[in-house]
Amino acid sequence: MRGLGFAALSLHVLLCLVNGVSSRRTSSYVRSEFPSTDMPLDSEWFATPKGYNAPQQVHITQGDYDGKAVIISWVTPSEPAPSQVFYSKEENRYDQKAEGTMTNYTFYDYKSGYIHHCLVDGLQYNTKYYYKIGTGDSAREFWFQTPPAIDIDASYTFGIIGDLGQTFNSLSTLQHYLKSGGESVLFVGDLSYADRYQHNDGIRWDSWGRFVERSTAYQPWIWNSGNHEIEYRPDLGETSTFKPYLHRYSTPYLASKSSSPMWYAVRRASAHIIVLSSYSPFVKYTPQWMWLKGELKRVDREKTPWLIVLMHAPMYNSNDAHFMEGESMRAAFEKWFVKYKVDLVFAGHVHAYERSYRISNINYNVTSGNRYPVPDKSAPVYITVGDGGNQEGLAWSSVIRSRTTPRSGRRATATRPCS
Repeated sequence: MRGLGFAALSLHVLLCLVNGVSSRRTSSYVRSEFPSTDMPLDSEWFATPKGYNAPQQVHITQGDYDGKAVIISWVTPSEPAPSQVFYSKEENRYDQKAEGTMTNYTFYDYKSGYIHHCLVDGLQYNTKYYYKIGTGDSAREFWFQTPPAIDIDASYTFGIIGDLGQTFNSLSTLQHYLKSGGESVLFVGDLSYADRYQHNDGIRWDSWGRFVERSTAYQPWIWNSGNHEIEYRPDLGETSTFKPYLHRYSTPYLASKSSSPMWYAVRRASAHIIVLSSYSPFVKYTPQWMWLKGELKRVDREKTPWLIVLMHAPMYNSNDAHFMEGESMRAAFEKWFVKYKVDLVFAGHVHAYERSYRISNINYNVTSGNRYPVPDKSAPVYITVGDGGNQEGLAWSSVIRSRTTPRSGRRATATRPCS
């Protein structure tokens, strides 16, 4: 299993060493411990593009199962506009066109701009494409690079970001990523933190979209949702969940036979990536449970030797922040992760960086004494990268817990600090 790199953006900027992957040197950068305030709305990092009704908040994601399509999304703020993408392998030529769809939404007293999603498919692997959206003086031009063909030896570098927000610490994270050489981001949830504002101010969804555009317009971000995307506010008359997120961020869920954009899978280069929703039903016989059972059987390690799972709430967490919140998903899915030899599980939620050994707790039984994780070569490495820079700050405090040693009956206190 060669050639896959990970630029993990968290407390450190690093490339992980897993199963012989060529590892780079860990950065000495450590961001501030204390909470940070969001950048002001008039910050240059939130600047709107020039021109009336010019497309903004441009972002792309993978548009199919195998990396030969992209979904290009953007917002026109003032009025409806054509949902068209002009594209070509030659700059300024734009001899091909794709037609998309347009939507908008309201959330309490906020009304969104006009949100466009356009599937561009039939692309060639390992090819640079130029694209243009908008018309006249308001037109904007970008480019993206398609991945190599699905292959056991395909080399590729993913960035890993979680819990980003829009503070100056968030900016530092994004700037570090832009220098890392990452080709696509695996995002593990909690995007804008707009829900921390009165009435879940949608203006902070708009500012976040403009903020990350410097990366998202040029390379796919593989999206996952977190708890800050739930936005369930019955007190405001908003009784659906994930409303802004689902309107703004498309996923290629149908390509992996999923029934919901909240969970899906893609294959990219030598990796098979499974995205799970920590805040959608996942217990036995639910749609997510049934889908994952089938998707794991589709994994072909002869073509995609790397099997990676994304979720928001970590299954294993030694920090007292959000301790045990991922336990129910662990109970539902850990046996499958071990059976199918998942390599890596990335999560966010806890605002810290932590990496586990290969361990499992699949033999847990409260009556037999098998109550603790044990080394397991078939188990994944669990990596938490939830400290992208949002205004809630870092989670430093580790759990101190007592346990009874089953064999001797003696009590031992163990403290495990975060890495």
